[in-house]
Amino acid sequence: MAIVNDVIYNRLPMDAVPADWPGGYWWHWLFFTVVVIVFILIMVMGAIYIERRGLGRMQSRTGPNRTGPFGLLQPVADAIKVLLKENIVPDAADKLVHWLAPIVAFVPVLLIMAVVPFMNGALLADLNIGILFVVAVSSIATVGVFMAGWGSSNKYSLLGAMRNVAAVVSYEIPLVLAVVGVVLCAGSLSMNQIVVSQDIPFILLQPLGFLLFFIAACAEINRSPFDLMEADSEIVAGFHTEYSGMKFAMFYLVEYAEAIAFSAIITTLFLGGWRGPLLPPWLWFLVKTLVVFFLMVWTRATLPRVRIDQLMALAWKFLFPLALINLFVTAIQVLVWVMVIINIVLMVVLVVLWSKFFKLGWGRLEV
Repeated sequence: MAIVNDVIYNRLPMDAVPADWPGGYWWHWLFFTVVVIVFILIMVMGAIYIERRGLGRMQSRTGPNRTGPFGLLQPVADAIKVLLKENIVPDAADKLVHWLAPIVAFVPVLLIMAVVPFMNGALLADLNIGILFVVAVSSIATVGVFMAGWGSSNKYSLLGAMRNVAAVVSYEIPLVLAVVGVVLCAGSLSMNQIVVSQDIPFILLQPLGFLLFFIAACAEINRSPFDLMEADSEIVAGFHTEYSGMKFAMFYLVEYAEAIAFSAIITTLFLGGWRGPLLPPWLWFLVKTLVVFFLMVWTRATLPRVRIDQLMALAWKFLFPLALINLFVTAIQVLVWVMVIINIVLMVVLVVLWSKFFKLGWGRLEV
């Protein structure tokens, strides 16, 4: 317990929380299971408020400000509203698949957070293949999306689901290649060990890898400007067109939970995770996660939505080649550390030069 207190107050920041804390395997499992669930639910409510208020400020409007002080209870009001709505299922729908889809989409988000460290050793399961587990499990949510599209017996829902599957398959490749660069620098697949090895945050050693991972993550979880799967002008509302009530709320929860989960992963891989001076480690982790999420909100308020052909072209013609080059440069960097000095310059040069001859649909991507 003394070690835990020292970790909390940052006197011994590199001392790990004992693997069986707070008193044996099952107590550890129960405690951190509750922590993960509560963390996701509270962070989702906070994320909804931050995004709606933040977008309001960026778009010169007020945003929600009626329910509770400064509109803080607006997420609670929204939750109550969807719980009271009628659950409507189409007659031609596959009832079982339609019912299971939101659950299949939500569970992987909780599994991802099981290997994300809140402090040194403070996580549900410190797997020695933690980042491989994250990459594998995060793709399962796509199965839930496809189940929703197929089970709804709606051509627009099915089209939206297929677009989501295509996006995940395409952007998974640059995302994984960006992760490989981090693994080369850290020398470990353990999420906790990756944080411990970041005496220098990997965003400085892997700036291009950070950019690739961030863009690919936004595309995988349908964050703007890649949210055309849910665009009214494209296909009504995408895979969840036929969902209402609590089932729709589950998909709404999944969208924000995935954003928080990927923000936590980016924090862990590139921003030093829980490491930082003065503040408690868990607070550093929380602040960094919220900063990454705010960056997602910022892009939503700034960038226009892409078309489906632009979405696919960006993955295969732009991100994939840059991810290969980044991996090659990282392999050299591991052997010759002088490469660290020119890494950021190299990222800017690669992005700018590649964009000069990369065509996105009928136009050209300008930087």
